[in-house]
Amino acid sequence: MATRRPPRRVIPDLLAPGLRVVFCGINPGRMSAAARLHFANPRNDFWRLLHAAGFTPRLMTPAEQRELTGHGCGITNSAHRATAGSGDLRRGDFAGAAERLARLAADLRPALIAFVGKEAYRGAFGERPSLGLQERRLGDTRLFVLPSTSPANAAVPWAERLRWFQELRALASRARS
Repeated sequence: MATRRPPRRVIPDLLAPGLRVVFCGINPGRMSAAARLHFANPRNDFWRLLHAAGFTPRLMTPAEQRELTGHGCGITNSAHRATAGSGDLRRGDFAGAAERLARLAADLRPALIAFVGKEAYRGAFGERPSLGLQERRLGDTRLFVLPSTSPANAAVPWAERLRWFQELRALASRARS
């Protein structure tokens, strides 16, 4: 009987000890997978929101993602298989996600893990979250759910998405100053 191997990470996690926030996307899109960079679709608002909310002192490009850890932030995904859209994911793509995130929280001790979209959280924990701070924790690490930054989530206005990123930024600033 063959054992099933976990999906290969098409984009390596961007992590380091002592980060204030680890952003957790749902999975890499095809454009990100091809570039081997997180949030590489130019229509994705992640990098613009990160800067506008004050996480970075200037607007960074996906190619500069390695600099993000110097600003106290990292990136991972709930599922690692690249797809054209998150609707193409299967439940099995999230196998072990909650346990992996719990290990990440225990080993690296970020103040917060911020899920970029409700589906990133739901994929990992099998629960439908509301936006904002969650009751669930992973050890001392608090969990926060942001609106998706995907171009497919264009129905949520920029101002509303920015407000949630700013709320996360304020929480992160108080967490471990």
